[in-house]
Amino acid sequence: MAKRDNIFLVGLMGAGKTTVGRQLAKQLNLVFYDADHVLEERTGVRIPVIFDIEGETGFRAREEAVIHELCALTGIVLATGGGAVLSAANRAALKNNGVVIYLRGSPEQLYERTRHDRNRPLLHTADPLEKLRELYAQRDPLYRDVADVIVDTGRQSAVHLSRTLREKLDALYPTQAGSSGV
Repeated sequence: MAKRDNIFLVGLMGAGKTTVGRQLAKQLNLVFYDADHVLEERTGVRIPVIFDIEGETGFRAREEAVIHELCALTGIVLATGGGAVLSAANRAALKNNGVVIYLRGSPEQLYERTRHDRNRPLLHTADPLEKLRELYAQRDPLYRDVADVIVDTGRQSAVHLSRTLREKLDALYPTQAGSSGV
């Protein structure tokens, strides 16, 4: 398996991993997975319910199992949950099985994108912007460590961002003549 056979998107909640991942998968003719959606399908409940019943520790254990399973596939684009990088096992699985792209957004940008989303248990706090700043400070070094490519999301559209990512991938991992262009 070539490193480029799988593309894994990491970043904080609201960075655009799911939206951009869908676009990128479509452009590259790969299968798209969202780790959180897979987890919800398997458990039959939304992420906040898992947090309520099992706490963050229980959720992270389930998330790790899903990430491990999805990283074993080939020909996918995977949008990970924002906290997936907290697990050393997840970081190793991502790094060893595909190209890892860190979609980086400032806490302020991410707050604007997530402030009305009720499916973000870690933001159910009196000051969600401050929580995003804390998460950024904690996770940014982990995202950087695992990433092959770092892209600032800014105010780019998902289509423009996915095009930018494809150009960066082409520069890093040139395809051979006669290949599918993936």
